[in-house]
Parts: sequence; C-alpha cells; structure tokens
Amino acid sequence: MRDPAALRPDDRDPAPRPAATVILLRRDRGAPAVLMGQRGAGAAFMPSKYVFPGGGLDAADAGVPLVTGLQSLCGARLAERAEPGVGHGLAVAAVRELWEETGLCLGEAGGGALPEGWQGFSAAGLRPTARGLRFFFRAITPPGRSRRFDARFFLADASVLAGDPDDFSQASDELSHLHWVPLAEARHLNLPFITEVVLAELSALVHGLAPRDQLPVPDSVPFFDNSGATPLFRRLGTSLG
Repeated sequence: MRDPAALRPDDRDPAPRPAATVILLRRDRGAPAVLMGQRGAGAAFMPSKYVFPGGGLDAADAGVPLVTGLQSLCGARLAERAEPGVGHGLAVAAVRELWEETGLCLGEAGGGALPEGWQGFSAAGLRPTARGLRFFFRAITPPGRSRRFDARFFLADASVLAGDPDDFSQASDELSHLHWVPLAEARHLNLPFITEVVLAELSALVHGLAPRDQLPVPDSVPFFDNSGATPLFRRLGTSLG
C-alpha cells in the first residue's frame, strides 16, 4: 500500500459534494440577526463550530417540485461553473435542510404531491418554495479535509417563513443551541473561516438596508474556488468569474 503522504491531493481527497446552506436574516426586532446552531463535538465535519443550517444535496431533491422557483438571475448565477440543471435541486436542498435542522418552513400553499420525507410540509398544507431565496455565496472546501463540499449559500429574510421564527420544536438534533444571533455579535462565536467571510459579506449588504426593504438580488456572487491545485477567488456574474 502506498504511503498516504506520497499521494497526490486528488488521490486522497474526496470529491466535493454539492450542498446548500441557508442564511436566515431577521430584521423585525431591532438589530439584524442571523439563525445559527452549533455542530456536535463528535461531528466528522467542523466539530463544535457554529454554522448556518445546511447539508448535502440528495439525489431525490432534483425531483421535488417547487411552488415558486428561484429568481431568474439567481438561477443564472447558480448555473455558472456548475453541472447543468443542478440549481433546482440545490434550492430544494436548502428548503429541506432548513426544515430538517430547524423545523422552520419555507413553504407556500399549493403544488402537487410530495415524496416521502416531506410529511411535515404536507401536514401543514404547504409545499416547498424558493420564493425569497437569494443565491449569495459559493465555496468549495479546500483539499486535505475528510469531507469536502461545493456549498451554495442562500440568503432569505425570516419574514418569508411560514410559521413562527422562534419555534424550533420540530428541529432534529443535528444542531444544538439554535438561536438568533445579532449580526454584530456573530463573528465572536467559534466559526469556520468561510462563515466569517460570509458574515462579512452579509454585514456589507445589510449596511444601509432599511428593515422593510426587500433583500436585493446580488449583481455578482463571491466564489471561493478550491476545486483545483491553486485556490482562486472568483465572482460569478462578472467577466472575472
């Protein structure tokens, strides 16, 4: 057997798995706040870190209908440097992961039957929706990690939730200490590096945004690209992307 230290990075590193993360922004109680939870100390990926809700894309996500799809420009940005057609599945994964990890629902009335695993939506008379989601950030986990993700971060205002934003009674146990963290305080938590970068981008966006303003659709999306041997910072939606 070859010495692992002698292997090339692409021999020993897992391929990045597409994933979706949801940044929920709350602006109805004074200072802006974001929803975060803490991963378990024994977690294989980012143990004990505070993170946004999210997780890997499942094969079934592509076949789940959305009452309202992604805003067209967000869909176009998702399609850049990506596998064809992956955007819909990522939007569904964002809604699913938010529901599973927090019990909070991005849903609307209407739509057709839902597959197994979406009983909570069906019971509430709701169907998943991408209305209000904004594609905000993308990052690929650097080589040398036991798990790697090609994560798309979606931003949404808590006002688009169907239900009480403080009701976490249906949450799984994947994240503990789920709570709304004032944006000004979030960067003092035990965070992954990329989460710090995302929070900085969010702070810049929120600055000057009135509480009742709709979240804008970014002209371009930051992309930390660790897919190759050399890390690159790109912006999706520009000539530099």
